[in-house]
Amino acid sequence: MMTAPRDLSRLIRPTSIAVFGGKEARRVIEQCDKMGFAGAIWPVHPKLDEILGRRCYRSVADLPAAPDASFVGVNRLLTIEIIGALAKIGAGGAICYASGFSEAVKELPDGDALQARLIEAAGDMPVVGPNCYGFINMLDGALLWPDQHGMQRQSRGVAVLTQSSNIACNISMQQRGLPLAYLMTAGNQAQTGLSALALAALEDPRVTAVGLHIEGFDDLATLEKLGSRARELKKPVIALKVGKSEAARKATVSHTASLAGNHQVSSAVLARFGIGQVETLPELLETLKLLHVAGPLMSNAISSMSCSGGEASLIADAGTGRRIDFRDLKDEQRQPLRDILGEMVTISNPLDYHTFVWGNLERQTAAFTTMMQGDYALNLVVLDFPRADRCDPADWVTTVDAVIAAAQTTGANAGVVASMAENMPEAIAERLVAAGVTPFSGIDEALAAAEIAHGIHIAWAAPLPAPLLRVGTSSGEAVTLSEYASKRALAPFGLPVPPGRFAETPEEAATAATAIGFPVALKGSGVAHKTEAGAVRLNLSSEAEVTAAARAMAAVADGYLVERMAARPVAELILGALRDPVAGPVLTIGAGGILVELLDDSAVITLPTTKAEIESTIAGLKIAKLLNGYRGQPKGDLAALIDAISAAADFVIAHAAEIEELDINPLMVLPEGQGVVAVDALVRMRV
Repeated sequence: MMTAPRDLSRLIRPTSIAVFGGKEARRVIEQCDKMGFAGAIWPVHPKLDEILGRRCYRSVADLPAAPDASFVGVNRLLTIEIIGALAKIGAGGAICYASGFSEAVKELPDGDALQARLIEAAGDMPVVGPNCYGFINMLDGALLWPDQHGMQRQSRGVAVLTQSSNIACNISMQQRGLPLAYLMTAGNQAQTGLSALALAALEDPRVTAVGLHIEGFDDLATLEKLGSRARELKKPVIALKVGKSEAARKATVSHTASLAGNHQVSSAVLARFGIGQVETLPELLETLKLLHVAGPLMSNAISSMSCSGGEASLIADAGTGRRIDFRDLKDEQRQPLRDILGEMVTISNPLDYHTFVWGNLERQTAAFTTMMQGDYALNLVVLDFPRADRCDPADWVTTVDAVIAAAQTTGANAGVVASMAENMPEAIAERLVAAGVTPFSGIDEALAAAEIAHGIHIAWAAPLPAPLLRVGTSSGEAVTLSEYASKRALAPFGLPVPPGRFAETPEEAATAATAIGFPVALKGSGVAHKTEAGAVRLNLSSEAEVTAAARAMAAVADGYLVERMAARPVAELILGALRDPVAGPVLTIGAGGILVELLDDSAVITLPTTKAEIESTIAGLKIAKLLNGYRGQPKGDLAALIDAISAAADFVIAHAAEIEELDINPLMVLPEGQGVVAVDALVRMRV
């Protein structure tokens, strides 16, 4: 388990570097030299006298001073010894390159024990890894990195962090014009994880945004701090969290010795922390570009311009299903555009400006300027460059010049979008970034970036959420309460349950039914799957019917629950709670009854929560259409539903250490003003 975040500034922004090992250590020196690192580099080797013209020291004890950063590229056993020696002299931190620790415990049974020894040897000194390539700092030319890369020096840019060294290598080779300031890997995250590294990079005033590729969460407290600090510094953080599939979750465990966690829960946690979420690596890079150039977007209103109806259709279709608004042009824009583009052009958004102004810098600039005066959050121009080895790109460069001029004149956010990534030359992308215009490689990626950038604005505009609920787990034995006991436990928190009584005999059940009032539902107690076992009967309207039904299920039932029948609902929901291994207790809500599997319509709410968040979550469900009165049907009692979910949240928080599972299905939502009722409920908790 990781300790509290340490000061990583010496490690990631070093003025002195010690390297330990053979060929990997030599590569670190080569990369630092190649990128112009101005600080001291001290090779440590037991036999060699010099490496690349630098004197070799025999051991940690021989070093001229405690190094700010160290790259330890030796075997796993010697790694522990060197880490201990560095910690004793007050070194600033170390990268542990060696593998064979917790990630390899299936092959090497001592892997966990060795990783524990490594952490112990480090003490208070920051250690990144093991099973880790290290990091690249292109702001200072400091590379604790034993391999090639495709990066160049930057004066400002984004930080990208990943557990995977190979993913980091791939990202370093991007040709999208994204200015990479830091590229960091975390390996096993034995002591210092992605969140702590990201927090350290975020504090660098030259860093504009942070991107995370997350396989397994490290420390949620530090991740939460990262989210709040990003809000304070106005530096967005986005994440690509893998683990949707079972195969991905298994790969994460074997690769990094960490838990991928439930994907829905992970997404809810990231959203709570104000961290934008992407689905692919290209989306990660394109979104970082937008955030680097423009930051979060104030709205989701987007304009699009292209000289092709086909491209206009592509981008319009790509916006379907996204929280993107191709808002109509303002009235005052229409006539100026008509005057510039001619009578044959349909003035709309997306705008196909045809080829009438193609290659004409003055008229293109005028058209783009007029479009950018529409108060859109982002103004896009679709432009795929031709092959430079076979074609003349002069007219395309003219279009770029016009976009830059219009953006600088209006001060509006602008982007140039290549529909295919290979059609955005790196030199053009770099020029656009330098001019304050975002170059996008891919239409889908551009719209995803815009959607996420606006989502971050919304998150920052909302009040900072309360700290995520963190509580240990009770050591008691987990037991499943009966439905009657479950409802009695939930009712004091304000969750509406049907009037009901428990009866031990068929005769008592009949008497209870009369007292409650007909019609009633009769359920056999202690039966896991009541319907399949014939242990549930509905709409019983007399004592005789109740008695007969109770006797029919006597062989499987351990007593009876008699309840008043609920009225016909507008909709049925499922409301539950589970204990996630990473995030702890969380709520789940979704379409209930027979729609649970049919619609696959559910959402996770992290705790504690608010009624405003509950309302927003409900609005995002497919079943919200029913609740709002679908096709003339009555509306559901949304206020009562919100209150019921809030009551369940209160119950879970009050029993956070004991709760293992809560299942309310169905939670019937009655017509507006008539409330809700938890028809079936089951609680599993430690006692």
